[in-house]
Amino acid sequence: MRNPIQTPRAPKPIGPYSPGIIDVDFVFVSGQGSIDPATGTLQRGDVRSETRRVFENIKAILEAGGSSLAKVVKCTVYLRDMNDFEAMNEVYATYFEPPYPARTTIQAGALPGGIAVEIECIARR
Repeated sequence: MRNPIQTPRAPKPIGPYSPGIIDVDFVFVSGQGSIDPATGTLQRGDVRSETRRVFENIKAILEAGGSSLAKVVKCTVYLRDMNDFEAMNEVYATYFEPPYPARTTIQAGALPGGIAVEIECIARR
């Protein structure tokens, strides 16, 4: 049974999707950008600051769903520019401990709102 996750600590969806879904033992988090949940506006900056905002949004959704970053098993990272990989990776590494989640990173040149990074994940509950 799928249960949607909503929390004021993460951005409201801007389309017909749920920020997160609980399905039995897993939490699926939709792709998160650098939207500040307090204002609903994009927090633009360098890829490091955007990645931090993204992970704070993900963390809020996971916690609202009864999970945490420590339980993430898979991430998919979408970068506007693959030249930002090292900077994103520096911040990414501060949010996880070994064993790190499985991860795919791809360049997606046209991210919504011109953001530099979007990340989605799957975690255990």
